[in-house]
Amino acid sequence: MVAFSLLAALSVSAAAVSAVVAHPHPHPEGSRTRSAPLPDRWYHDEDHPVHALFRSQPTNGKRQSMPEVAWTAQYPASSPDVNDLPQAWLDALNDAKDAGKIPALPPTTYNGVDAPHYPTGIDENRNNATICAATDRVCRIPQDVWDAPDGYMGIGFDDGPTDASPTLYDFLEQQNLSSTHYMIGVYILNNWRNFQMAYDVLEADIAVHTWTHPFMTTLTDEQVLGQLGWTIQIIYDSTDGKVPRFWRPPYGDIDTRVSAIAREVFGMTAMMWNQDTEDWSMASTPPGTTLDQIHTEMTRWLTGPKSPGLIILEHELTNDTVQAFIDAYPMIGQNGWNAISQVQLNSSWTTYQDGEEDDDAFNSFITPSASSSSASESASSGSGSSAASASASDNGLTAESNSSGSTPSFVYPSLVSFGVLVGGILVLM
Repeated sequence: MVAFSLLAALSVSAAAVSAVVAHPHPHPEGSRTRSAPLPDRWYHDEDHPVHALFRSQPTNGKRQSMPEVAWTAQYPASSPDVNDLPQAWLDALNDAKDAGKIPALPPTTYNGVDAPHYPTGIDENRNNATICAATDRVCRIPQDVWDAPDGYMGIGFDDGPTDASPTLYDFLEQQNLSSTHYMIGVYILNNWRNFQMAYDVLEADIAVHTWTHPFMTTLTDEQVLGQLGWTIQIIYDSTDGKVPRFWRPPYGDIDTRVSAIAREVFGMTAMMWNQDTEDWSMASTPPGTTLDQIHTEMTRWLTGPKSPGLIILEHELTNDTVQAFIDAYPMIGQNGWNAISQVQLNSSWTTYQDGEEDDDAFNSFITPSASSSSASESASSGSGSSAASASASDNGLTAESNSSGSTPSFVYPSLVSFGVLVGGILVLM
């Protein structure tokens, strides 16, 4: 009877997986749908409390409904002015601080050469759990996403919309590929037709890539607020009131403070990556890489192990970066990868209710690395470090060290639990 129960549990779990795979990817009403494994939406539900931060703003609808001058005048022309932020955003930030949810870390300084650095006395601890400077690739904040499930490749592109975007969008539509596009606010402002092509024609998943693409840890709390908030606002205004659930920090520059502001104020999860094409550097002088070099790297990744799955950093920045993806695309299917939009990689993202995030629910889907014991470390000297340590440890913001090279991987407890539940019922029968 026990053997039969286990078999039944596994059978039900498999049926549940099949049901998930068949679920269509949600898109605007009246549009075509795509079937995709482990589907999820890129935007929050309409009754999500974060909507209140954007509904109350005086910005008005899609670009097509307004004269160009009036539309562009609603948004910052460059880096947002912290003295001109909506009060609702500031109130939400201050409420999160008062609740101890934002680590009290100071901004970093960037010298144009090395990774951004913290003040002396704090920088020495940049890779411990309370700071977790992600540019070093040593520490991972548990609430951020770095890896795809085994066998999956997440499709996504940074730095849109640009003049090169239509070529990419045409190709993705021809291949019926769902994809995530990490949009820069000022690029949406200046390339609104290409943005509408991504949203209305391609039906792409939209995510935030900040307003002007700065190193985010170099900013004050209010500057972080402006970079994220204005990008969300212009997306909200251009997509019939949809608020993105995901974002990507430029240069991968994030720490526990920046991650917490995005998560606690705007309900956004950071989507990182585990492989980097460095395709953007093809436009550098001299070029940092070439199409041939990128193809060699993509070949190595796509013919390599499928655990963990792939989240590859790619861009829709230039014709060459777009071509690099098009050249590599056939290898995805040839090597048995399941290619889906990055925000669809896992249907069990962080829950966020009544303005508060359920970190425990998200962390239960992650297998910690062997070195996660470093999560108990505290930042040493420095006026901001002790406060950050207390805030981080009290509110689920403790990061996991990844110095061992191991990586967290997604599991699917809801399906397993369902199967075990049915098996248990059969045992009782």
